Amino acid sequence: MFERLDNLLKRREEIDTLLASPEVVADPAQLTRLGRERAALLPVVTAWERLQTAQNELAEAKELASDDDPEVAALAVEEAESLDVEVARLNGELREALLPKDPNDSKNVIMEIRGGAGGDEAALFAGDLFRMYQRYAQRHGLRVDIVNTSETEQGGLKEVVCEIEGADAYRLLKHESGVHRVQRVPVTEAQGRIHTSTATVAVLPEADEVDVDIKQEDLRVDIFHSGGPGGQNVNKVATAVRVVHNPTGIMVVSQDERSQLRNKTKAMAVLRSRLYEQQLREQQAATSATRRSQVGAGDRSEKVRTYNFPQDRLTDHRIGMSVHGLQEIMAGQIDAVVDALLRDEQARLLEEAEAAV
Repeated sequence: MFERLDNLLKRREEIDTLLASPEVVADPAQLTRLGRERAALLPVVTAWERLQTAQNELAEAKELASDDDPEVAALAVEEAESLDVEVARLNGELREALLPKDPNDSKNVIMEIRGGAGGDEAALFAGDLFRMYQRYAQRHGLRVDIVNTSETEQGGLKEVVCEIEGADAYRLLKHESGVHRVQRVPVTEAQGRIHTSTATVAVLPEADEVDVDIKQEDLRVDIFHSGGPGGQNVNKVATAVRVVHNPTGIMVVSQDERSQLRNKTKAMAVLRSRLYEQQLREQQAATSATRRSQVGAGDRSEKVRTYNFPQDRLTDHRIGMSVHGLQEIMAGQIDAVVDALLRDEQARLLEEAEAAV
């Protein structure tokens, strides 16, 4: 293991040299790839350097503990006891840093929310979820950029596709994928009966061009007039873009921008992310058909959470966690649940690593 850690230190030094070279600076794709590799290495090499420093200091303190001067020896013993605790703590920190990291954690996100079972109420709930994530993103310094929306007459959302950009966007939001269930009295319900409706959330890591190779001959691109808000631009200028990937049949529509070019750029970003997710699923199925994580599987058919309004309670079924205060939660304050899901993921990774030893 120590040889591996020393090799990681050398690799960081190599990357630092490469990042300073004119060839890499002139190549955005390589610059991005190396930057991500360095960011992934940094927690491990930093923990290893700190542990080495503490171990060296501990060895010196133990040596001084046998000094002829009683006062020096007493101070050294005290220092060694403190450093013993620090070395143990840094060992744990290094062990956590060595756990396998999701290579997509630092990426931006393509989020897709769709109304499920429940008709108009499901669409209204999909709109509520979208606004919840918008507010959560804002609180964490993430930027939300809408790609496409399809609204209902009641103000709900049949579908919304958006980009969420910022530090660790995918790490924070990846566990939101799945079926979200709501139990409440719809505004259209005259009898006051509680209805159960659902909405699906898909969180995809935004793929770079280097992640997915898309051949232009495999694409069909249609330009048409936007069907949503947009004033006179909707009627006079055809700016909406529909991109179809012929080999897979995946279709993406972008019409929220007034620029045809920007709509096409957004549509291609969504297409790349969907193809990237498809590749990841195929790889996971091929390499580990029986292994399936309880959290983070991203299965859109899996019921992950229930929002029970009569009881003012949110329940995440994957970790058996219930919290109250739906008004605050729907205002974007979902940190407690997000943090609990991340802790659960970390605990499972540690458990798997220890079982493999």
